[in-house]
Amino acid sequence: MIKYILFDLDGTITNPKEGITKSIQYALKAMGIEVNDLDSLCKHIGPPLKDGFKEFWGFDEMKANLAVEKYRERYVDTGIYENYEYEGISDLFATLTEKGYQLIVATSKPEKFAKQIMEHFDLSKYFRDVCGSSMDSTRSKKGDVIRYALEKNQITNPEEVIMVGDRYHDILGAKENGIPAIAVLYGFGNREEFITHGADYIIETVQELKSLLITL
Repeated sequence: MIKYILFDLDGTITNPKEGITKSIQYALKAMGIEVNDLDSLCKHIGPPLKDGFKEFWGFDEMKANLAVEKYRERYVDTGIYENYEYEGISDLFATLTEKGYQLIVATSKPEKFAKQIMEHFDLSKYFRDVCGSSMDSTRSKKGDVIRYALEKNQITNPEEVIMVGDRYHDILGAKENGIPAIAVLYGFGNREEFITHGADYIIETVQELKSLLITL
C-alpha cells in the first residue's frame, strides 16, 4: 500500500517555463549564444542544469559551471517567480493529505530554490519535506535526489512509495531506487519518452492524477 508520494516540482507541481527559459536565454547570451525562440529552451526543464548546458550546447565542465552562475544571476531574483501552479494542484494535495498520504518534493532544482517556490505558492503546508539538489551539483541526478529523500525521511520499504514526474529522468530515478513512477503529460515530457523508459502509469491531467493516486 502506498503511504509516501514523491513529487517532482518543475512541470509537475508548477509551470516554470517563462522563468527557466528566460534565465537560460540570459545565460547563453552571456556565453555568446543568441537564442530568440524560448520554446526551444524547454528541453532544459527537468534535467540538472549543468548537464543540460553540456548536452545541448557542448560546454565543458568549466564553461557549464559558468553558465549555471549566469543563469542564477537572473533566476534568483526574477526567474524564480515567473512561474505558476497547475490548475487543481493545491486541491490534489489537500485531498491526499486528508486521506493520510505523506507528500515529499523530490526535485533536481536546488533545494533552496525549491523551498522558496513551495512557500511562495503556499504549498509547503501539505508536504512532509522538500528535497532537492545541492548548490554545488554533487547531488543533482534525480536518482540521487530520490535516494536522499528516502534516507532523510527514513523510508525503507519501496512498496510504500511512488514517484510522480513529467520527464524521463523522474522515471529512471525512481527505477534506480526500486519504486514505481507515474508520468504526467501536462508537463514537459511526452508519451514516447515515458513508454521508452518504462513509466508504470501515464496520465494526462491533474484530475486524472488525483483519481489514480487515491486508489493506490
